[in-house]
Amino acid sequence: MRELVVLGTASQVPTRIRNHNGYVLFWDGEGILFDPGDGTQRQMAHAGVAASDLTRICVTHFHGDHCLGLPGVIQRLSLDRAPHPVPVHFPAEGAGFFHHLRHASSFHDVVDVRAEPVSAEGVIARTGAMSIEARRLDHAIPTYGYRLVEPDGRRMLPEELAAHGISGPEIGVLQRTGAFEKDGKVVTLEQVSVARRGQRFAFVMDTRLCPGVFELAEGADLLVIEATYLDGDADLAAAHGHLTAGQAATVAAECGVRTLVLTHFSQRYDDPAVFRREAEARFDGEVVVAEDLTRIRVPARRP
Repeated sequence: MRELVVLGTASQVPTRIRNHNGYVLFWDGEGILFDPGDGTQRQMAHAGVAASDLTRICVTHFHGDHCLGLPGVIQRLSLDRAPHPVPVHFPAEGAGFFHHLRHASSFHDVVDVRAEPVSAEGVIARTGAMSIEARRLDHAIPTYGYRLVEPDGRRMLPEELAAHGISGPEIGVLQRTGAFEKDGKVVTLEQVSVARRGQRFAFVMDTRLCPGVFELAEGADLLVIEATYLDGDADLAAAHGHLTAGQAATVAAECGVRTLVLTHFSQRYDDPAVFRREAEARFDGEVVVAEDLTRIRVPARRP
């Protein structure tokens, strides 16, 4: 299952219908929590996400609407005795903030939370199903965006396998070695499969337009990106280190994004439809204006 659970979509000030930030990405066996703002633990309960589902936490920066939920989430992980280590990625310059949040109050601390500060751009973690990359963003304080990349692979073609008489364990040998001898003939992997592009997910918060935004979004199947302001308030966006919905849509269009998820909305706007209209004027892919407690599937692979 590859699915995004939206816990909160407000920017600095939550509203009656929008909680502070919080997003959980389920990606095969991983459950990655991004930017847990205040109230995240309660939103997880509403969304049906258990603390034990979380295998990793990524914090873009240490403004409160992106991190004040950390103490509750960590303490809940301990209360539920999460059976696995939980790495936490965050800008290295904010290590002091992380330490205070990690130990914000007294609790029976039995969880294996592993601080993994990000000090440079590039790959920051690898698992069997993906690598996680970080890129610098342009905000008021040190900020990183994150990108998940699944390695490219190949899709086996049953009809071609049958035509060449390849079956059972022979398929595994062919996948591992790239060639298999059958009845005196060498069958190559290229003859019985087609290239399968790995899927990509990008998470971009609090930033002006900068190279890191485009590098994160490049070729993303699902891009979650802040759209704090509308184009009419572009001056405010630039002054406070944020994007507009139109800018986010331009990024998606230029980077070949498939599904664009807009979020992190200023409380000054009360009509979500205006964000959709502004984005759709610049991007002809799928546009989702995120709402609290909704689920968004990573698009199915292209044929």
